[in-house]
Amino acid sequence: MSTTSRITATVVAAAVGMSALAACGTPGGGSDAKTVTLVSHDSFQVSRSVLAAFEKESGYKVRMLKGGDAGKAVNQAVLTKGNPQGDVFFGIDNTLLSRGLDEGLFTPYRAKGLEKVPAALQLDKEEHRVTPLDYGDICVNYDRGYFDRHKIAPPKTFDDLIKPRYKGLLVTENSATSSPGLAFQLGTLAKYGEKGWQDYWKKLKANGVEVVDGWDQAYNDRFSGSAAGKAKGDKPLVVSYASSPPAEVLGKKPAPKEAPTGVAAGTCFRQIEFGGLLKGAKNEKGGKALLDFLLSKEFQEDVPLKMFVNPAREDAKLPELFTQYGTTIDQPATLAPGTITKNREQWIKQWSSLVLK
Repeated sequence: MSTTSRITATVVAAAVGMSALAACGTPGGGSDAKTVTLVSHDSFQVSRSVLAAFEKESGYKVRMLKGGDAGKAVNQAVLTKGNPQGDVFFGIDNTLLSRGLDEGLFTPYRAKGLEKVPAALQLDKEEHRVTPLDYGDICVNYDRGYFDRHKIAPPKTFDDLIKPRYKGLLVTENSATSSPGLAFQLGTLAKYGEKGWQDYWKKLKANGVEVVDGWDQAYNDRFSGSAAGKAKGDKPLVVSYASSPPAEVLGKKPAPKEAPTGVAAGTCFRQIEFGGLLKGAKNEKGGKALLDFLLSKEFQEDVPLKMFVNPAREDAKLPELFTQYGTTIDQPATLAPGTITKNREQWIKQWSSLVLK
């Protein structure tokens, strides 16, 4: 779900013990006609069997080159543009997208299966420089047990979070150091606008919001509903992912009737993640085949339980874990990628001055 992507929601998967994909081949080095290199953030994962099937069918060996969180990976792609480290980039999201497009990182290519992707996810649908591959929502999560014990209704919206009954209950991540934190800030910008978001954060600060550096500290150390954190935290509200409840249930036997955590659906900001054929790719043909694979139904149906985000294809079947325990966000907050790029640094500085001092 990052980095500036889900921030990525795959951090949730890591938190509940999912193993990282071992790199196929050796990162770096040259390329040949039978090798295609995928550059990504550290959270990218795929089942070995799914990847092996692509390699067998296509004849290409996939080399993985992971470059830290999404922001760092995009920065590296910018520094090496024209002579890229690989053939395909996975992991640029809507908070960073316009930077990648403005820098000319990608060669246009319409991937097979794009007609199965909803138009709302196709933010570059005129030129097809990038292909939408997954999406997720950053939302406030709540500890059901806490609110049941205290006989308090959990919050549902941004407005609820500044009410006295929730004073001192919320922990969020630093916008300057964490993509979930930045996404939550962007959600308040989408909700309250340029004239209202700072006033909202003044009220949130007055209501006792706690700020920590990153998602792991917020969710596993401070959040009272985290299984990975053994529920030692004392904050029953945390900025996390709409996919966190399914992740909390993963592997539990017997399976509970409902997840121990819930989602405040009126606090969500949507992140869309893209892949693209890098301009100057040494194996452009292989890169196109790899992009087709990333949008294939096989890979898309592998995405939820490997990266805990939603597949971009609307015909990809969701696993029962998602359908039973997940929360569908019908009206997430959004902002245009160009608006985010133009204002992101200024907004972060304003937020830091307002909240951290």
